[in-house]
Amino acid sequence: MSRALELADKAQKMGEVPVGALMVQNDNLIAEGWNQPITDHDPTAHAEIMALRAAGKHLDNYRLPNTTLYVTLEPCTMCAAAMIHARVERVVFGAYDPKTGAAGSMFTVLGDPLHNHHVEVIGGVLQAECSEKLKQFFRSRR
Repeated sequence: MSRALELADKAQKMGEVPVGALMVQNDNLIAEGWNQPITDHDPTAHAEIMALRAAGKHLDNYRLPNTTLYVTLEPCTMCAAAMIHARVERVVFGAYDPKTGAAGSMFTVLGDPLHNHHVEVIGGVLQAECSEKLKQFFRSRR
């Protein structure tokens, strides 16, 4: 999660909301991503999506078995659905998102029994640090 926080700093330096993500498979870092929707003029360019895209290219496969996605903010519905389609095994996130979180805060997309794949969820890792980074960013914008 410490590396994901560093990636969030990259996003912030670009004027993006500071969210960072990375993908690990079998204890090996295979991909990184950070928020880029403003820079890329792409509403889907969330940190998780960027990491999923990079992991797919790294593995030469759209399926990402035996992977863990680490992200500084609880995934939204779009990112959660992408993890399901990619067959991500686990997501570990820092800050909870009570407004749009889809890993239990607002919605429970990742554990919905109607889905054909379920992603294990571990939340609140380095929660204080991840939350503070976001709070400081939005405070500076007001």
